[in-house]
Amino acid sequence: MSSLPKLSIIVCTYNRDQYIGKTLDHLLRQDLPQLEYEVIIVDNNSTDRTAQICQDFISAHPDAPFHYVVETNQGHSYSRNRGIEETQAELVSFIDDDAFVHKPFGRNIIHFFKENEEILVVGGKIIPVYEEKEPKWMSHFLLPLVSALDMGSSPRLFTGRKFPVGANMIFRRTVFDQYGTFNVALGRKGTGLMGGDEKELIYRLKNDNAPIYYAPDVVVDHIIPKRRLTKNYIQGLAQGVGQSEKERLSTATLFQKFQRALEEVIKIGGTLILFIWYLLRGQLAKGSMLIKFRIWVLQGFLN
Repeated sequence: MSSLPKLSIIVCTYNRDQYIGKTLDHLLRQDLPQLEYEVIIVDNNSTDRTAQICQDFISAHPDAPFHYVVETNQGHSYSRNRGIEETQAELVSFIDDDAFVHKPFGRNIIHFFKENEEILVVGGKIIPVYEEKEPKWMSHFLLPLVSALDMGSSPRLFTGRKFPVGANMIFRRTVFDQYGTFNVALGRKGTGLMGGDEKELIYRLKNDNAPIYYAPDVVVDHIIPKRRLTKNYIQGLAQGVGQSEKERLSTATLFQKFQRALEEVIKIGGTLILFIWYLLRGQLAKGSMLIKFRIWVLQGFLN
């Protein structure tokens, strides 16, 4: 029998001492035998108590398959790629450092990939847990802003421009051999809000018609603190989306750029329709935020 784990779970962390201990505790308490998984904690130069909490956790559980490394190159993509280098398993999972796995998390991942050998990438369900109540402007269409994902109770293909969310996504290791790793020009760096790193990798696979599926039984809870619901934060996040799209298209063909411009025109039209729909339903806050978000994305792309 192979001594290698079946599943490697990568937790990239940066200044998250408030939550990282609970994240690790949930991973420890999942119902998958410890011989079948490993956890790789990649600390991206934290300046708070994150490092101490991680090291204390490992010391308190010396027999648990948890490993701590520091990635000195600042950036989420650097951390993710470092995590890939450190892993041993055939399946590679990424969760956020403020996400808490449900107990059958690892077991359900292994089962899903075993039953679907053709699938290369899986995105799991992400349940938002608000520290305060959900804001009035939040709508189904803006849930990705808080890294939430719920596509129902049945497995389904990610079609079109839909893709897994980085707080809960799993790859077969062969993906990185065939398609490469995360683009270090994209993704968050320190307190910056530019993203797009997982999206760009997923699009590489989609352009090759690789199967990418939603798995409803692979579940994490994701903490949404008050600060992530402020206007300034949402504006910065939206502008980061625009900036990442600009970077992603910098090496695209003329046709790909035209295609993306057409998609943006369609999104603007769809946003206006949704605004009218919410207005007629007496939900002005939801419609207004959709308009603001689209404007902020365009600002990020054009600046």
